[in-house]
Amino acid sequence: MTEKYDFLIIGAGVAGMSYALKVAREKRGRVCLVCKTSLDEANTSFAQGGIASVTDKLVDNFEKHIEDTMIAGDMISDRRAVEQVVRCAPEQIKELVAWGVNFDRKEDGSFDLHREGGHSEFRILHHADDTGAEIQRGLMEAVRSCPDITIKENHFAVEIITQHHLGARVTRRTTDINCYGAYVLNPNTQKVDTYLSKVTVMCTGGVGAVYQTTTNPVIATGDGEAMVYRAKGTLADMEFVQFHPTALYSPGETHPAFLITEAMRGYGGILRLPNGESFMERYDERLSLAPRDIVARAIDKEMKIHGIDHVCLDVTHKDAAETRRHFPNIYAKCMTLGIDITTDYIPVRPAAHYMCGGIKVDLNGCSSINRLYALGECSCTGLHGGNRLASNSLIEAVVYADKAARHSLEHLDEYDFNEKVPAWNDEGTLSNEEKVLITQSVKEVGEIMSNYVGIVRSDLRLRRAWARLDLLYEETERLFKRVKASKDICELRNMINVGYLITRWAIERKECRGLHFTTDYAHHAYDN
Repeated sequence: MTEKYDFLIIGAGVAGMSYALKVAREKRGRVCLVCKTSLDEANTSFAQGGIASVTDKLVDNFEKHIEDTMIAGDMISDRRAVEQVVRCAPEQIKELVAWGVNFDRKEDGSFDLHREGGHSEFRILHHADDTGAEIQRGLMEAVRSCPDITIKENHFAVEIITQHHLGARVTRRTTDINCYGAYVLNPNTQKVDTYLSKVTVMCTGGVGAVYQTTTNPVIATGDGEAMVYRAKGTLADMEFVQFHPTALYSPGETHPAFLITEAMRGYGGILRLPNGESFMERYDERLSLAPRDIVARAIDKEMKIHGIDHVCLDVTHKDAAETRRHFPNIYAKCMTLGIDITTDYIPVRPAAHYMCGGIKVDLNGCSSINRLYALGECSCTGLHGGNRLASNSLIEAVVYADKAARHSLEHLDEYDFNEKVPAWNDEGTLSNEEKVLITQSVKEVGEIMSNYVGIVRSDLRLRRAWARLDLLYEETERLFKRVKASKDICELRNMINVGYLITRWAIERKECRGLHFTTDYAHHAYDN
């Protein structure tokens, strides 16, 4: 079956939905939002802390936010991207509010701002401790009530369509690759349909599921990066995987691990060993509010030194009623595990959290492939550099959705549907025995990435990961060629691709920089 849409959006987090709303209101063509699960399962929903924007002009300004972002990114962020996001943020906050998103306010009506690690001022807008879920709720209601947006839930994009599918030879040196849409798996028929589009937008979110423990949902398998890489598009900065320092330690809950927001440290939480001893003073003068890469490495180091599987976050010295008011969801979650955060330490450990690299895009969100945009976590705008500053990701997504919407609307009339695209070849069968192979390979990817390509790396570990992933890649490609496309095997292919890309970029960076820390190039206190 073939469907045609002027705008095909793959992924339905804050990036995909805000882009859809922005182009739909112009009524320039059909808009389709493809979502691999239901709308409410996007990574956006799991973002607790908030969204960063200069709001209180009496104490804060754009220059401070720009500098904080550059410092957190280890000074390798693209300053043009940083300035664009920071300066456009207030206007996009207004748009989110207009779409129905509620942020906490003080009695005088002004925003109740938090401060998080790496920020020099209070500039984090939030909704209690479930800001992402509130943004997702507001956008979902707006999208569902928009008659001009077709929503395809539980549909899975298998590949983007380029001239390669028309028989042309496409290599990494090809400079004029065009995207004509995507092949999409229909869950009802189990067939792969052809979606032709004038503009395609990749908004597939994160890659956390390639690690054993992640704050991301199980669907965060790096689909966008893998599809674009296979289509010979350009990626960048894949070695920079951010590990959130404080995921709730609860064995068995790994996809997702429950996030203990950085705002809790901004609130006054102190990192301690289980015996009560604080340790961040040994690593950074900013203590528990140091940037995430420093805190995550410090926790990793302490866990290794003491042979423990977690450290603790302590807010017992804070007012109990205030703690419950600020962090109702964290309080409730911990209580289900018998932990009262007003009197007990919270057991925490790092977990894979955010991909700072991804599909390389320009200031309008355009990828290296014509007619293909990438937004949100799957993209690499240059904003994050070597390490993302807390709460910069949600605002990046809406700012770039705005830029991409404007740019794609300007150029829409230059494109036509490519009617020559062939149907997907869906020969093959899949037996239960083969499903076991897929499940086992997914586990192997998680073990390889966590053991060898984690917070602390070495050339030896990375080379071992490379060899193991190469073997898995060969096995999986052989299997993929002889079975019908299914969500399971497509996700496995994508995970192996992304694991390979992270490892390759890590091997090529011969220095410690930002989130990439390797013992072969380390000469200071974090040597492991």
